[in-house]
Amino acid sequence: MKKNLLFVTYQDEECDEGLSYAIDLAKIMDRGITILLVCKQKLMEKFENMMTAVTFAEAGEHKTAQELLSKNNPKNAGAVSILIEKCRRSGVDTNIQTTTMDIVLAIKDSLKHKNTVDMVLLSPSITNNGKIKSGDLQKLVRTASRPVVTMARHIYAA
Repeated sequence: MKKNLLFVTYQDEECDEGLSYAIDLAKIMDRGITILLVCKQKLMEKFENMMTAVTFAEAGEHKTAQELLSKNNPKNAGAVSILIEKCRRSGVDTNIQTTTMDIVLAIKDSLKHKNTVDMVLLSPSITNNGKIKSGDLQKLVRTASRPVVTMARHIYAA
């Protein structure tokens, strides 16, 4: 069974950020990629937004309803297909999982069920701007039983 890298990113944001690095690393190491898309918006919150949008639509407030529905369909609504296409073009075997769990719990759960993963890559959407607390990151590194690699956004000098 082929080993995989676990690439973790938020589905609701720029989910392909860092993917090129993960693909290059997978090619060099002759690995596949398991992409773990973490959805920050909880299911109940999505349902409430939809029901509110329906109420506004029934009242003739179509613009307000569309604004509420756009919260459920972020600009990266086609994120999964973009990720799959990038990996397919690169020739890297890809598996995609989605979760609404807390990021640390989601990674631990994924590692528990996937014994083929030999490295965890955290995308810039996870690591930048304190989105993952340093304590949570340290706990993850101590308990993951696999190397955890963090990525940062490249800052261009002016």
